[in-house]
Amino acid sequence: MPLLDETLGIGDLARLTGVPVRTIRFYCDEGIVDSVRSTGGHRRFDQATVERLGLVRRLRRLGLGLPSIRQVLSGERSVAEVVSAERSALDVQIADLAWRRASLRAVEEAGPADRAARLQLLAAVGSGGAARDALIDFWRRTMVAPVSEAMLTAFVTMAVPDPPADPTLPQVVAFAELFALADDRELTRGLLAMARANAELIADEVDLLKGISEACALARPMVQAGEPPRVGPELDRFVAAHVSVRDGRDSPEFRGRLLAHVAADRDPRLRRYWRLVTEAGGDAVTLGVSHLWLTDSLELSVSPGGAGEARAHRRSRTEPAADSSRVPLN
Repeated sequence: MPLLDETLGIGDLARLTGVPVRTIRFYCDEGIVDSVRSTGGHRRFDQATVERLGLVRRLRRLGLGLPSIRQVLSGERSVAEVVSAERSALDVQIADLAWRRASLRAVEEAGPADRAARLQLLAAVGSGGAARDALIDFWRRTMVAPVSEAMLTAFVTMAVPDPPADPTLPQVVAFAELFALADDRELTRGLLAMARANAELIADEVDLLKGISEACALARPMVQAGEPPRVGPELDRFVAAHVSVRDGRDSPEFRGRLLAHVAADRDPRLRRYWRLVTEAGGDAVTLGVSHLWLTDSLELSVSPGGAGEARAHRRSRTEPAADSSRVPLN
């Protein structure tokens, strides 16, 4: 304990630090600084309190709250740690403000006929973070069969774009529409029904997802180049993935049943979902877009004209090429 003649009165401490007397009293009551009492009952402070109050004042000017400052003074956390946490919290606030600004502008710039609907659409979301959380929950709820957390995370990362820090008007509208689709109970029921059917009919969901991912990777260059759906190796890999887990064989009948089974994936609302993912800032050719291209190719393969193309394609892969050097005799 310091000797009283080596201590500072509250007025002297206020002059040395620039901290008002009433604030020093408040800090004493909150345990931020310590004091001793003189024989007359007045607060006295040691010399170390000058630097302590200087640190408190600097941290307060950066916007840190007393709980964080108390952690620094007690040695529980370093200055770098509390400053980093404060900066992260500020980033979230700035992103929320940017989202709010873009949403307000989107409503402001909507035409009179569309303004009420856009206001309702954007007000339902609240923020980009809220929209992202709702989309993640949507996909988690529609996955019935057990898959690894790593696989689920990989799918969600692809299917749910991250809200941009400074969104454009089209981006906030796209996220709001994605949020509305995730709240569509009929769409959710359709995806759940398909997932439950998969759980009953499919031997290994993980193998199926792996095969579909490989087919989508084959289809990606076609989709990226704007090629229309077609019968080809990409579709064959897609069908083979389903054949391998359904204990069947590739045939027009199997493809027809498969097309009916993936009807929920081809729902116009889900098509809209994948377009909106691109508008919201995601990959232009997501797994979902490639999957739609494959299911459209599947429809082509079972259509009257496409069935013949599919048979010819399969024959070309299994039959040897004709030898053009051999000319038939008359």
